[in-house]
Amino acid sequence: MYVSGWMTTKVFTVGPDDHLSDALSLMKEKRIKHVPVVKNGKLQGMISDRDIKEFSPSRATSLDIYELHYLLAKTRIKAVMHPKVLTTTPDTPVEEAAMIMLDDGIGCLPVLDGDNLVGIISDRDIFRAMVDITGIRHGGHRICVTIEDRPGSIMEVADIARKHGFRLQSILTSYAGVREGLRTLVLRTRAKGDFQAMKADLEKAFQNARVIQGQDQQQ
Repeated sequence: MYVSGWMTTKVFTVGPDDHLSDALSLMKEKRIKHVPVVKNGKLQGMISDRDIKEFSPSRATSLDIYELHYLLAKTRIKAVMHPKVLTTTPDTPVEEAAMIMLDDGIGCLPVLDGDNLVGIISDRDIFRAMVDITGIRHGGHRICVTIEDRPGSIMEVADIARKHGFRLQSILTSYAGVREGLRTLVLRTRAKGDFQAMKADLEKAFQNARVIQGQDQQQ
């Protein structure tokens, strides 16, 4: 799964010589929080609603609402925008984009194909990707177990699910919160099968197994 499959391709932009009031109006109208700053088709920077909020009190603490509007209307975006922007590409794995956003504490990444701005991927897009990857919208039973971090350990859990008539919908693993040599496995099933028998076998094989019954599915 790549950024190209989750990014927003209809990107609203402003220019560096536009005013803060223009950016603020665009954000409110389109209900967005981040706007790329573009000049002659090239990305120049980014501006967010937070940038505008942080700018306004520092420069206008003693101003009334009319003076504040005047300040926003006369201040150029280039004076407030972030000129150094982290970007990604359409063929970047979506999880890599998510890691960049998490590690750098940012809410979106402009997507560049060469020098051309072709999209933007935000934390909301990452949430959509996570929902799709986990398969939660499709129902199914959820299996969570701590397994040994060795070849074949995932297959042991999957084999129990298949034994009782289930297919695999998604498989996720994590090393967070477990000691070295172990990992957490979260598996979702598809199809109809014998849930109670599967649950009993899993709880017998794995002491900490947590099996949540979801919606039955057709083959």
